[in-house]
Amino acid sequence: MVEDIRELIKKHALLNAISYGGKANSKAVIGKILAEKEELRSKIKEILPLVEEIVNEVNKLSLEEQLKMVNYPVSLKSKEEKKILPPLPKAEKGKVVTRFPPEPSGYLHIGHAKAAIIDHEYARMYDGKFILRFDDTNPVNAKIEYYEAIKEDLIWLGVKPDIIENTSDDLERLYYYAERLIEKGFAYVCLCDPETIKLNRMKGMECNCRKSSFEVNLERWEKMFKEYSRNEAILRFKGNMKSLNTVMRDPTLFRIIEEEHPLKGNKYRVWPTYDFAAPVKDSLDGVTHALRTKEYELRDELYFSILKALELREPILIEFSRLEMKGSVLSKRKIREMISKGLVSGWDDPRLATLRALKRRGYQPEAIKEFILSLGVSKVESEPTWDLINSINRKIIDPKAKRLFFVSEPVKVKLEGFPLKKVKLRYHPDRDLGEREIEITESLFISKEDFESIREGEKIRLMDLGNFTIKEDKLLFDGFELDHKLKKFHWVNGKALDLKVLFPLEDRLIKGKVEDNFQNLNIGDIVQFVRFGFCKIDSKDEVIFLHK
Repeated sequence: MVEDIRELIKKHALLNAISYGGKANSKAVIGKILAEKEELRSKIKEILPLVEEIVNEVNKLSLEEQLKMVNYPVSLKSKEEKKILPPLPKAEKGKVVTRFPPEPSGYLHIGHAKAAIIDHEYARMYDGKFILRFDDTNPVNAKIEYYEAIKEDLIWLGVKPDIIENTSDDLERLYYYAERLIEKGFAYVCLCDPETIKLNRMKGMECNCRKSSFEVNLERWEKMFKEYSRNEAILRFKGNMKSLNTVMRDPTLFRIIEEEHPLKGNKYRVWPTYDFAAPVKDSLDGVTHALRTKEYELRDELYFSILKALELREPILIEFSRLEMKGSVLSKRKIREMISKGLVSGWDDPRLATLRALKRRGYQPEAIKEFILSLGVSKVESEPTWDLINSINRKIIDPKAKRLFFVSEPVKVKLEGFPLKKVKLRYHPDRDLGEREIEITESLFISKEDFESIREGEKIRLMDLGNFTIKEDKLLFDGFELDHKLKKFHWVNGKALDLKVLFPLEDRLIKGKVEDNFQNLNIGDIVQFVRFGFCKIDSKDEVIFLHK
């Protein structure tokens, strides 16, 4: 735990130092740490000396030394450039190739966005190439719908591939390299049943299949394409059954799957696992830097063992922690289950953290990108709250979001003595987004919470309207002069429209009334309801709450 905290402090100290000419600021570092791990607030007194110690150590280093110590994107603040990534090891301008290999088994979520954005940014930094490679080697889960959705989501995110390819298009070459492994004695066909294989791997025991000659293995390999059924035969890598790294205990390289493939139909029945396809394809595709999440760390040994056995070029592997958002489900398997059970309406249900759902809620692609890069590529596990991305998104949408009045749990009050029949209000206090006109009806609505906070005879101010004194259930006009000491309330007129507001993270729906100018806006527009928050219009009678 202490080491994890030290690593977290070191990460933010380095990021802060590099962003400000080599000198980190302790207070800024503490702010970043607490934003990423809110639970550390209770331990702030214990952490402060550690922060000071590590910041002092980092500040003694030169900027060049600091850059060498980081392995994640860093924002350097300068007049010329807003964001710069630290150098990749052994990278050459024009020769860097990165790849993003999603499985077309669902829609992308914010966790996928982290990998895609970092891969894409590095390729652009070095004037290199970025490959979108569909890891479509499991026909059970792959669907045409998902191929198209992933491409569309990446375009929305601003991630533009230079090359788009499918692993399924390269199966014949992968078969060739599988046969080379067999001939060189690095792979064998195992005929043991799945339960036996599982037990042997747990115990570190070799089976008799492992001792077969390469001639027998080649013959069995051919039978996998014609005779054997699913689970009757698999191709395994000959690793080390005694290895403490259980990944190396003769993992599966190819298996039989007799399902129709969305692109290849029934042409193939022998499919590679990710463990085999990833290193071979990375090498053949010219990938220079393969970035992937920390969950694959134990598989690095297998990745390089396969390439060494085949005498293929080895890319540089760089790993970072997965992005997990507090309170959100980021497992495609779990999301599919939720959809099938009717718990959510689909992949774009605003309660999810898929890119489709975030777009529907009102998050901007630029905000997602800035949020991802602000987290860096540390291996330290974290589960940020939505506060950081909300603050970034707010800066982007605030200048262009029109302001309207919305009242939750509306209470009708009668207006008396107000001299005007209509008022003109600006759509935005600072930007020229136009004006709207509101008719003054004899009765208005204010929120139940505001109404119950007013004492009989108290003077209040209705925003952009005037001062009023409460008498029973009436508001008596009491002048236009601005008095900052008065309580301020928002309101809507008697012609206000009924509106529902969905709070996706709380799975809660509230009802209220919105000013009738709402009907002049379009579905998809983002508005700010005064004293309430930003919302995205999802239909003519429902909005989705985005954030404050």
